[in-house]
Amino acid sequence: MSRLTLALAVALGCHAFARGAEATGTLSVPADPEKTPIAEGYRFQQPYQGTFRLSDRYHLRHSGVTVYDLTFPSPLPSDVPENNTVYAEYFVPSGPGKFPAVVVLDIMQGNQRIARGEATWLAQNGVAALVVVLPHYNQRRAPDSKAKLVSTNIPRTLTGIRQGVMDCRCALAWLAGRDEVDADRLGMVGTSLGSFLTALTSANEPRVKNVCMVLGGGGLVDAYYDHPKGQDVRKALDAVGGKGLVKRLIAPVDPLTYAPRLKDKNLLMIAATNDDVVPAKAATALWEATGKQRIVWLEAGHVSAGLYSMSILRELRGHFQIK
Repeated sequence: MSRLTLALAVALGCHAFARGAEATGTLSVPADPEKTPIAEGYRFQQPYQGTFRLSDRYHLRHSGVTVYDLTFPSPLPSDVPENNTVYAEYFVPSGPGKFPAVVVLDIMQGNQRIARGEATWLAQNGVAALVVVLPHYNQRRAPDSKAKLVSTNIPRTLTGIRQGVMDCRCALAWLAGRDEVDADRLGMVGTSLGSFLTALTSANEPRVKNVCMVLGGGGLVDAYYDHPKGQDVRKALDAVGGKGLVKRLIAPVDPLTYAPRLKDKNLLMIAATNDDVVPAKAATALWEATGKQRIVWLEAGHVSAGLYSMSILRELRGHFQIK
């Protein structure tokens, strides 16, 4: 168990009992109006409609938080049948609402432990939270498959990220239709890999008002091209066009591309000064491009930022409770 996972478990006290009822309904997302500032690749060209299923998962007795399982069809199907159902866990605070609500996205490891811990904490503090499983993770991965959302297969990576953004837009539409949710106080929070999808979705989803990116950044090619761990990949890329080509290919999934659209959001960034995965200069580049809103620097690396888990959780609570 990682230090961050252990800290979250101790802080949140996750004792639960199982439950079982199931409900179904229709999730509808209208086509995006032509003049709405949404990138072409992340736009609903046609209305989406799918059947969602919501079932009881468990009740956290010591906090009053109730957790549900949610599934719905992905609006952008892939060639992997297992990947075409979106799975999510919905953490609901006790009481009648209306609650602010957020979509929560996990790290690249993808076991959802950090995302679940953040969602539980937020729900304990009056913020409904929906943990969405990204494409090619967990239940969305074919048996015996080693496919990942992010890989050196650039076309598949770009398609998977686009699918993840569209899935999250559907998830936000679902939250907006819930009786217990204040549709005017929707947000997103993502950590590491999840922070990049959070930036892309938030910049292209008008419903999102409050955004938090933990250990994320922008200007990906400039940040990573000379990274020591990318030496082998860099040689291959130099042989087919180099840095300029990669920038053009990556632009649709680089948060920096959409930075102007994040200036109007209530944005919080949490970054690590010695991050060896998402370099500090990538966080700085995105912070500057999004209007120099609030940024919290941790004196840590990417993994050791977990030692600041309670500080991060307190920042999330304050950010998403704002009216």
